[in-house]
Amino acid sequence: MAEMNDWNAHIISEFRANAGQVGGQFAGAPIVLMHHRGRKSGTEFVSPVMYLPDGADADRIFVFASKSGAPTHPDWYYNLTAAGEGVVEVGTQTYAVTVTDLVGQERERVFAEQAAKYPGFAEYAEKTAGIRTIPVLALSRR
Repeated sequence: MAEMNDWNAHIISEFRANAGQVGGQFAGAPIVLMHHRGRKSGTEFVSPVMYLPDGADADRIFVFASKSGAPTHPDWYYNLTAAGEGVVEVGTQTYAVTVTDLVGQERERVFAEQAAKYPGFAEYAEKTAGIRTIPVLALSRR
C-alpha cells in the first residue's frame, strides 16, 4: 500500500505543479484529484483518477471505479458514495461536488464512451466480467 501512496503522491504533486497536467502513462489524459473522507476512519484522502467531461453539462464530470480491473471496487468509490459529496481539483480549479452513482443505460453509455476513448477501460471491464460491474460516478459542481 505504501508503494501506491508514493505513486499517488507523485501524480498529485505533478498535477498541482503543472495546472492539472501530468506526464508518463497519463500524458494528455484528463486527470481529476478527488478529495474524500474515509467512511470508517474519517481520514481525508486525495485520489488521482482519469475523468470524462460531460459534453452536455460543463459542471459535471464522470469518474470510473475501475481499480485497473481489480476484483473489488476502490475505497474512494465507497467513501464518495457513502458521503454523497466531495471536493475535486480539475486543472487549477477546486470545487465541491455532489456524487451520483450512475445505473442502467446512462451508466452503459458513459462507460462505453470512456472505453472508446481509452481502450484500457474496455480491458478493465473484461478483467472484471462476471465479478463486478465497474461503477461510474457523476460528480456535479455544487
